[in-house]
Amino acid sequence: MKKTGFQPFYDNNSQVLILGSFPSIKSREEGFYYGNKQNRFWKFLSHTLEEELPLTINEKKTLLTKHHIALYDIVEEASLNGSSDLELKKDFKLICNLHELLPPYTKVEKILCNGKLAYNLTKNNFQVKQPIIYMPSTSPANPRCRFEDWQRELEFLK
Repeated sequence: MKKTGFQPFYDNNSQVLILGSFPSIKSREEGFYYGNKQNRFWKFLSHTLEEELPLTINEKKTLLTKHHIALYDIVEEASLNGSSDLELKKDFKLICNLHELLPPYTKVEKILCNGKLAYNLTKNNFQVKQPIIYMPSTSPANPRCRFEDWQRELEFLK
C-alpha cells in the first residue's frame, strides 16, 4: 500500500533545510515531522536554539518559523509497512521537488540531511549550490547520533 509523506514546511525566510528520508509510522500517526517521542530531533533542535521543547504541532511549527528552518523528506511516496530506511530503500516511488525550497523562493543557505539515506538520495538526485551536509540520524535506532554534530550546524540560527 502506498503511503505519502508530508508537505514541506517552510516559508520564504527559511535559511536551512533539514531533509529526512520518509515519515515514520509514529510521525504519520501524529501528522507532522519527527513525531516519535524517542526521536532526538526536537530535543536537539530546542536545546541548540535555547528554546523550550515543543510538544504540540503548533509549537513545533512556531519554533521552526522563528528560527528560519524548513523541513521536508526526500521521499514523497513509498510502499512500506514499518519505519526503517532499510525497508524504504527497497521500494520508494517519488523523490521530492527540492528546488521549490531553495532560492529564489527561500533564503536556504545549506541543506542538512538527517541520516545516510536522505543524504545519498539528495546527493545522487540533485545538483544545487547549497552545501549538502550529512548529519547522523536522530532516530532512536542510531546509537552513534551525537548532539554536538547537530549543534555545530545549527548554532548560526540562534
